[in-house]
Amino acid sequence: MSEPLVSVRGLKKSFHKDGATVSVLKGIDFEVGEGEFATIMGPSGAGKTTFLHVIGSLDRPTEGEVFYRGKDVSLFTGEEQCRFRNEKVGFVFQFYHLLQDFTVLENIMIPLWIKRAKAAEAQGAAEEFLRIMGLADRRHHKPGELSGGEQQRVAIARALINRPELILADEPTGNLDRKTGRVVLEYILSVRERIGAALILVTHDPEIGAYGKRRLTMVDGELF
Repeated sequence: MSEPLVSVRGLKKSFHKDGATVSVLKGIDFEVGEGEFATIMGPSGAGKTTFLHVIGSLDRPTEGEVFYRGKDVSLFTGEEQCRFRNEKVGFVFQFYHLLQDFTVLENIMIPLWIKRAKAAEAQGAAEEFLRIMGLADRRHHKPGELSGGEQQRVAIARALINRPELILADEPTGNLDRKTGRVVLEYILSVRERIGAALILVTHDPEIGAYGKRRLTMVDGELF
């Protein structure tokens, strides 16, 4: 049996607030293989977003371990963690977090600029993703000139421009109406298949959750 892409063991995460300790994740064991698609459903406050943040090294666990291709992510140097997030993980959030003063094309190119790709290479890759996402005619627009669905598609292109091995999607349709949300989801799934990435998608929407090849539920910090 091949080694999982991501493996989580005994994962706990607590926060301290007003003198009290709040346990958000309560000893989770989990793994996902290359190219696998898992959805995690659960109500707001269940710990879904925190779980993704810890897997993607945006946050550190209080206890437990996160392994990526058998390597303990917590042992990565600061530079290695930055490279891991830039090159291996694609984050898709509920809110788009686009830079309003940059064009659509420039927003998509940002991860390649961070990677210090050559200008021609970065622009060519961004142009390709604009076509894939159906946004070729929006390349010179600013985010404020786009609809919510178009902005999310720009954010998806930016997240996936480096062809990551792992996509972490946090309520990617939660800020959109039902019809637009389904369109955006189809774009995510189409690009995922194109680049062969694993996808962990969290949602509170049962229809979105049903798309997963593996369907899990998180309740009060525990994964079932």
